[in-house]
Amino acid sequence: MKYIHSANNPQVKQWKKLLTKKERDKTGTFLVEGFHLVEEAILSGRIEEIVVSENTGLPPSWDYGDIPVTLVTSDIIQSLSDTETPQGVIAICRQPEFNTDQFNGNKYLLIDAVQDPGNLGTMIRTADAAGVDAIIIGDGSVDIYNPKVLRSAQGSHFHLPIMRGKLNDWISKLKKESIPVYGTALEDAKEYTDIETTGKFALIVGNEGSGVRKSILSETTDNLYIPIYGKSESLNVAIATGILLYYLRN
Repeated sequence: MKYIHSANNPQVKQWKKLLTKKERDKTGTFLVEGFHLVEEAILSGRIEEIVVSENTGLPPSWDYGDIPVTLVTSDIIQSLSDTETPQGVIAICRQPEFNTDQFNGNKYLLIDAVQDPGNLGTMIRTADAAGVDAIIIGDGSVDIYNPKVLRSAQGSHFHLPIMRGKLNDWISKLKKESIPVYGTALEDAKEYTDIETTGKFALIVGNEGSGVRKSILSETTDNLYIPIYGKSESLNVAIATGILLYYLRN
């Protein structure tokens, strides 16, 4: 087991770079922190290295085999952490690559320019719980591997395919496969309970302020809305996603 005590160590400097999207994209790796996320990473087989504070012990139940473990000072862990009180364990993980031609799922979530990390992470976690086969993240959305997105998703990154893509291309692809594509909109839309569900669907949800772009809404099978019964102007996008996913999957 290696021990690193200096924050100037080249390895530590490289890990710190992974707190930026640019470096994550360049290297195809990302950081997760905390016992739960690191354990999920181990189970997924996508982990490259475990970094643990000298004041923290790894759970004896973890089967991390020949994954390298590096011991560091608590100050180094703090410098790599996105939380105020780090749990003392971090993992470096590989971003997966997917061949979209091999997808044969029936349930998809497409996300158009959602910018709040907490929202995106919650939507990923909800889609995982609802049994969605894949998530497609369109242009303008926050990075999939942003630390706050990872924390909000609670390990769901390791459970289902999540990939960046052009939503218009995916709409065409899914419609050719006879999968109905539902946008979300307030105008020229049907109440979501008015459609008959078949268990096959692609749901598109959009930006917190402006919703799904009109250029995308014009290509859908139907557009849906959730009625508001109180005085609120709208539902949070992550809450709306949960309601619609659970309805459409029936």
